[in-house]
Amino acid sequence: MAYALGIDTGGTFTDAVLLGADRQVLATSKSLTTRFDLAQGIAASLDGLPAALLAQVDLVSLSTTLTTNSVVEGKGAPVCALLVGYDAHQIKTSGLADLIGLDAIESLAGGHDAGGLPLCALDEAACRAAIARHAPRVSAFAISATFAVRNPAHEVQLRDWVQSICDVPVTCGHELASSLGAPRRALTAALNARMISHVKTLIDSVQRTLAARRIDAPLMLVKGDGSLINVASALLRPVSTVLSGPAASVLGACALSGVDNAIVADMGGTTTDIAVVRGGHPALSFDGAMVGNWRPMIEAVKVYAIGLGGDSEVRLQGGEGLTIGPRRVLPLSLLVHQHPQFLAVLERQQTEIPHASQMRFAQALSADSAHLGRLNDAERRAWERLCQGPVDLEAANMHDRDLARAVARLERKGLAIYTGFTPSDAAHVLGMSTHWSAPAAVCAARIWARQMRHMYGLGKWPLGDAQAPARDVVAKVTDTICQKLIEAGLNDAGQMNENNAGKVASLLTAMALGHNGADKAAKPVFALQFAPDMPLVGVGAPAASYYPAVAHGLGVPLVVPPHAEVANAVGAVLGQVAQRVHITITQPVRGTFKVFTPQGPQDLRTLPEALALARNLAGAQAQASASAAGASEVQLAFSQADNQVLNEIDGDVFFEATVTATAWGPPRRKSA
Repeated sequence: MAYALGIDTGGTFTDAVLLGADRQVLATSKSLTTRFDLAQGIAASLDGLPAALLAQVDLVSLSTTLTTNSVVEGKGAPVCALLVGYDAHQIKTSGLADLIGLDAIESLAGGHDAGGLPLCALDEAACRAAIARHAPRVSAFAISATFAVRNPAHEVQLRDWVQSICDVPVTCGHELASSLGAPRRALTAALNARMISHVKTLIDSVQRTLAARRIDAPLMLVKGDGSLINVASALLRPVSTVLSGPAASVLGACALSGVDNAIVADMGGTTTDIAVVRGGHPALSFDGAMVGNWRPMIEAVKVYAIGLGGDSEVRLQGGEGLTIGPRRVLPLSLLVHQHPQFLAVLERQQTEIPHASQMRFAQALSADSAHLGRLNDAERRAWERLCQGPVDLEAANMHDRDLARAVARLERKGLAIYTGFTPSDAAHVLGMSTHWSAPAAVCAARIWARQMRHMYGLGKWPLGDAQAPARDVVAKVTDTICQKLIEAGLNDAGQMNENNAGKVASLLTAMALGHNGADKAAKPVFALQFAPDMPLVGVGAPAASYYPAVAHGLGVPLVVPPHAEVANAVGAVLGQVAQRVHITITQPVRGTFKVFTPQGPQDLRTLPEALALARNLAGAQAQASASAAGASEVQLAFSQADNQVLNEIDGDVFFEATVTATAWGPPRRKSA
């Protein structure tokens, strides 16, 4: 018998599962993710599975939340964005300045108009000079030209010049998205470029681990829409894996629960991901899903990914009071679990005058070569020190301020991670979790409560009490999840966008959970009912800790299926390979139909001719892409979206059509 191996690498845990031919779970394993060297955590998970069954694996599929987490946290490798034909307003609205910084953006003359005609020629000398300036300092280039989806010639030319000057990956916007909207397409290209090194590191780690165990089987990755691609395709378009982990968790939750209509919520270490499932299938977003503060142009499961997880930092923010996330920190219970010597430091700090450096340690996180190559002498010294073990920042601030400042810069670059008080620590204080150091969590709760009271005037907890602040943190997590579930429901109903949904959801959450201060004895005017026929399916490691209170607060049934803690790894092996290609046709003047092909626009005289060309080109490209992505027994289907008006005088007036070819098939498995 052949088996399928599913692996999910998350921000906190790496999970592995073995599935039989009937898709039943045969064995599971969970270990800590080792961000400094991902192969260690992957190896530990595989070593928890039966070796005899691993030897018979004929398909390996990988999902990950690392790309989702990097977007939510605003972390990524250094890149340069080459923008062709953009004006200042387009650059501002793209959000690239916030994502990668203004100094990483190069604005170049060129681009095309809506009909695919060039606005002006590229200045080769200026383009080559811009590329040469950034090449030594970046891990990849992102290229986006105006109306490149109508004519990609300038993006292709720039890519050729980059490849002739330096040996770094290049991402072109027209290869990632087919929709108009240059600013968002530029953002998508930059996000893709930032993730290439992260995804390559993950793939290399998995391949080394499999080779060491003589597992010779095709390796697939889950895309954000739940379909699969092989590693070669994933390295070209890593942005398609931004919602890999959430998509896999939805597929796994559906399979494990057997529920066809549900609200699926997956809480991990860094994010909570929410999706609506109907008829056993999650809804897809073809306009891009919201990930943190960004909406890249990727076709993905319609999921709401928020920066709230077991490892989210509990902090005070402005006039909002107690806030959780979106920054991920290392729970102090986990730090002491791995490094017991730091418990004595926490025990001492809980009786001292509160200050900001207490319970703050730093640990090496990610050895990104592009970032490491840009370190100055002080930062390199700090990096070498972190590689020897965690740094106590209280001690560093007193005895080596240069080290403390350099470590802070490494944390901002994503090379280091701080410790902090988290929901995972609060759960350990209350006995909801027991896998890490409970004494460290108790110390952390006491120190954090003293900081909040004496430094910020927040909270009225008794001195030395760890239980009360922990209960408040758990309650805040519960309230936040409830609000986001209501927010997702409002948005799913199509009645309001994210901003408006967030404002209304806050009020509805207070009413649903009884926080609105109304007279409890009075008969309410509103009776709020949330998804009465759709249970909440909770998956992820903290599911059993938080979702019972969430379900009770919203008055909905809760399903926590068997193996809920490894749902992502289960879902990783359930998808098929699928590739979609879109080709647009317009009628700029009556009697001329313009087909925007990958090689540029082509004019035809009749609509049937234009549609036939679009179908042929889209179908051939989709089939080739699906086969290249690892599909076997490829099937093909077409759909068409028209924009036309029936006028009683002029008849049927055609404006635009988009022909979509979808090619799909099961992933190729190891030959017998």
